[in-house]
Amino acid sequence: MKTSDGVVDEEGMEMNETDAPETVLRIYEIGYQITPALKEEDLEKIVGGIRSVVEQAGGSFIAEGAPSMMKLAYPMPAREGEKNVEYDRGYFGWIKFEAKIEVAGTLEIALKQNANLFRYIVFQTVREDTRAKMKAPQLREVKRTEPLKAAPRRVEESAAPISEEQLAKAIEDITAE
Repeated sequence: MKTSDGVVDEEGMEMNETDAPETVLRIYEIGYQITPALKEEDLEKIVGGIRSVVEQAGGSFIAEGAPSMMKLAYPMPAREGEKNVEYDRGYFGWIKFEAKIEVAGTLEIALKQNANLFRYIVFQTVREDTRAKMKAPQLREVKRTEPLKAAPRRVEESAAPISEEQLAKAIEDITAE
């Protein structure tokens, strides 16, 4: 779409005539799950393959989260050779990078062909760190402005010893009602 000042891209962002879609750099993030059947020693080889696709396409890295084993919220089906398998855990990692628009499509094709990934996502994001910080639950001390008042103690009634006649009369009164 063309305006008087320049071109508007598919997201409605205005660009100059010199900013053709091929030259516009965007921030992308890849989130991926690697099969748990893979050994930890082989993880770097898989992640290196993803990085090389981005580098060969001219992308520059911003941040990365190394893959670590995580329990999944629900079992994920995946095709492993001739059979279907369900995973309840996997190695989750992510990479944030800056690249041209067409790199996202190239990367999508490369991820689809990687048999060690059973789930992935590529999306456009912002440069800032937007991840939620995970904190361990902590006990915190509560400071009170007024001192706690002691609860009144329950005082047991102390009675004189009861005679047999008084006991018989009390039982008679209870059963009569």
